[in-house]
Amino acid sequence: MSFSFRPSRRSLLRAGIGLSLTGAGGLGATPATPAVAAVAAGQNGTLLCEQPGDSASRQGLGSGDLAIPYYREHDGSWGYVFGDAWTGPQQGGDYLGSPVMLNQASFDASGATPISFTWAMPTEGRAGQLFNYRHDTDNGHGHEVSRIPNDCVEFGGRTYIHYTSVATWTPPAGYDGSLMSGVAYSDDYGVTWHDYGHHWPGDTQGANQSLYGMWSFAGIDPDGWLYIFSKRWNGTHRNTADGGAIQLFRIQPADFRAGDFGAQQNWAYLNGSWQWTTAAPPSVILTGHHTGEFSVKRINGTYCMSYFDVTLGAICTRTASRPDAAWSIPVPRITALTVPNLYGGYIHPASPSPTSLTLLVSQWNGTPGHPYRVRQFDNIPA
Repeated sequence: MSFSFRPSRRSLLRAGIGLSLTGAGGLGATPATPAVAAVAAGQNGTLLCEQPGDSASRQGLGSGDLAIPYYREHDGSWGYVFGDAWTGPQQGGDYLGSPVMLNQASFDASGATPISFTWAMPTEGRAGQLFNYRHDTDNGHGHEVSRIPNDCVEFGGRTYIHYTSVATWTPPAGYDGSLMSGVAYSDDYGVTWHDYGHHWPGDTQGANQSLYGMWSFAGIDPDGWLYIFSKRWNGTHRNTADGGAIQLFRIQPADFRAGDFGAQQNWAYLNGSWQWTTAAPPSVILTGHHTGEFSVKRINGTYCMSYFDVTLGAICTRTASRPDAAWSIPVPRITALTVPNLYGGYIHPASPSPTSLTLLVSQWNGTPGHPYRVRQFDNIPA
């Protein structure tokens, strides 16, 4: 399998200011021995891969990024979805592909014990690419380099991954470099995957800056709706035209399972007020700097958001009482001054409280042969 490395995907970024609100209403097996010793206050940058003999390498993954966490409700375990991954450290050994999944039997929300992976997909001890597609070729939709996961959720006996198909890691200024985005699903909890027929066109399919490029599943609220936040693709961190814009929509879980994505309701500013509607597309609810990976999860009744501010070079957090309520001012929590070449910042759904989040933060300087890994941080306030 051929694979084009992605130069300049991640870099140390200059300082700046965080996101701001817009719009009249605002938005509206036994665990393995950890490779790094825990600290009393929780994990503070504990490496989850790239350590010889660690739990990831025992499952066949030597280096990778993202490690997007999700709850496997059918058995109470936890899944972690990586992007491009290799069998050896620093992108060494064989290329595994993207996305790749490692699983964990139980998660220690206290932070006393770091995340330790206990089995892999599709088979234990042999991590491999989940989706059936080829890299650096046309798989029937146009040329694509890789399919990068944005978030994962399981409900009703089915697992879902939203992904972006990347056309180029080095798009021209003002272009996002995506081919399309889509949703893949698994009815055997991650072993085999199928793609829904509907895709959201991206840059090279004629829809540059589509706000459906990257999704975060906020989860099924007690009101019964599945809430989804989405934004323009900026996994490259090169899309300076995205403006940090984020939108919100919701859909009934049964409609989502059926692939009836047109059944969504949109949070929109219409006729002078914010409302849920099918008469207009979603309105932009947050804007500011261009942003990379983001994550929204309901933690103990509070909606928490984490995202990588590309301009600031920092992982920022904020909260809201409801998905369609006003969000707090963003606060930088982990910066490139203390964690060079960082990005990501995914919220663990089992975080103990909004004032004590567990975040999964990636590192890579954009050059093959350099550290390419994920770190665990606990006790991060939203």
